[in-house]
Amino acid sequence: MLLEALGSAILGLALAWAAAHRLPHRLPARRLVLSTGIAGALFGAFLTHTALGSVGFLPVMLGAVAVSAASVSLLLRPAGRLHRHSATV
Repeated sequence: MLLEALGSAILGLALAWAAAHRLPHRLPARRLVLSTGIAGALFGAFLTHTALGSVGFLPVMLGAVAVSAASVSLLLRPAGRLHRHSATV
């Protein structure tokens, strides 16, 4: 269980670092992105381990990465300005 927690935290940190490095203009402060990635991965590992039981290391890590990616994706801002067209009739 400790190995799953440590592994998921490292994977979440790596995923969040890659997102912050690749998309710095679309994400908030790096500290927030990194902590969200780690927290998401830990929650994903907990959720997967609780739902599936002791199925193995790989499924728990896949669940951790999935929840971490979803958590970091919630921080993304739109790429450009939204253009609103007024409908005149």
